[in-house]
Amino acid sequence: QEEETKRLLEPTVSPPNKVLNGAEQSYHNLPSARTDEQAMLSSILAKTAINIIDVSAADSQGMEQHEYMDRARQYSTRLAMLSNNLTHWKKLPLLPSLTNQPHQVLASD
Repeated sequence: QEEETKRLLEPTVSPPNKVLNGAEQSYHNLPSARTDEQAMLSSILAKTAINIIDVSAADSQGMEQHEYMDRARQYSTRLAMLSNNLTHWKKLPLLPSLTNQPHQVLASD
């Protein structure tokens, strides 16, 4: 039993090569493949960390009620200005009215 455990833990013969996608790969390449994968994952994690916005810090500023009200008023004013500009810019023509009593036209069938 000790001999079997020793053979499992410390192989004296190198394991056979595996063929993946038509290319031969040995088990000796696996550590470098794992480090490449780890480096790629670390790179993705670093990019993600750069692009994250920490919104928990926004509450710590502690805006007072009048500041919230001022901002809300400013946003409402800007929104009203933009919506007025859009309605003047793109005024759709009214649909033509063929009759003043559409319910009678629809009920006549």
